[in-house]
Amino acid sequence: MYYLQDLTMDAIARELRTSRSTVSRLLSMARQTGLVQISINNPAERAPVLEQQIRRRFGVEAHVVPVADSVSDSEALERVAIQAARTISPLMDSNAIIGVAWGSTLSAVSHHLTRKDIHDSTIVQLNGAGNTQTTGITYASEILRRFGQAYGARVEQFPVPAFFDHADTKRAMWNERSVRRILDLQHRMTVAVFGVGSIDAGIPSHVYSGGYLDDEDLAQLAEDEVVGDVATMFFREDGSHRDILLNQRSTGPDLDHLQEVRRRICVVSGETKINGLRGALAAGLATDLILDEASARRLVQLAADEQPGGAPARLAGTSRADR
Repeated sequence: MYYLQDLTMDAIARELRTSRSTVSRLLSMARQTGLVQISINNPAERAPVLEQQIRRRFGVEAHVVPVADSVSDSEALERVAIQAARTISPLMDSNAIIGVAWGSTLSAVSHHLTRKDIHDSTIVQLNGAGNTQTTGITYASEILRRFGQAYGARVEQFPVPAFFDHADTKRAMWNERSVRRILDLQHRMTVAVFGVGSIDAGIPSHVYSGGYLDDEDLAQLAEDEVVGDVATMFFREDGSHRDILLNQRSTGPDLDHLQEVRRRICVVSGETKINGLRGALAAGLATDLILDEASARRLVQLAADEQPGGAPARLAGTSRADR
C-alpha cells in the first residue's frame, strides 16, 4: 500500500482500521528485517563507474558504498557495515555452509544483518580466536551468534588458538577427530565472509590490536614483506603466501583452499587497508567485494598507475621461493 500503491500512512490506517503509529511501526520493521529494501538510481553517482572499473580490472563483483571524505574512519566503517549486511543477506541460500571470520569489520557487519530464513545451513568459524590473554570465545562467538540468528542457521565454533606456539602442535591437533570435524565443514564451505586485516589500518585490525602477535611475530611479518591477512592467514602485495612462516602456526584456512570456495565475500573499509586489499585481490581470495568509495577510488587509481600488463612485480599466488 505504501511503496507500491502510494497510499499515505493515514489512508492505510483507515483501511486497516488501525492507528497511524502502528502503520509507521510496521513500515520501520519492514526496513529493519529486509522485507523492504530501498535502491536509488542517481545519475550523478560515481559508485557504478568505480564498480565497473574494479570488475574489469580485478574480476570481482564490486559494491561501492558512497562515503564522504570528511567522514571519520569509525563512521565510514559503520556505513560500509550497514550496506554490507544488506548486500550479503540476498546471497545466502539454504543447504549452505557459510564460513565466517572474526575481526573488527565482521563484528560491525554482524550488528546490522537483516533476517532471512534459510534452511539446513551452518555457520562455521574460519579461524581460532584464543591467545595468551583470552580464549577469544566470547568475541568470536558473538559474531557467529548474530550470523546464526539472522539466517536461522546452526553455529559451529572452532575452539582453538588463533596461532599455535609451534607448527608441530598444529599438525598434531589437525589429526584430532574433534578438530577434523570442523576442518571438514570448512573444506565443504559454499560461502566465505571475511574482512582484510592490516597493521596500518585507521581502525586497527583485531588480530594486531588484541594481543595475538608479539614483537617477534611482527618482526617476522615485516621480514616476510606481509601487507595483510584474511582470517589470520598472511600474504604479500603480490598475493604470495606459501612460504610465510607464521602461516604454518595459524589456524586460519589454507588460502589455496579458500580460493576454491564458490562465493567469497570480502568487506573492507578505509584507505589504510588498500595494500592489504591489493594483496587479497592478487591472491584471488574474493569473488565479491564491498568497500567504501575512497578505497575504491584509490584501488582504481593504483591500478591505472601501474605499467601496462604488469602490476605487482611478482606473480599472484607464488612465493619468493617459488620464483
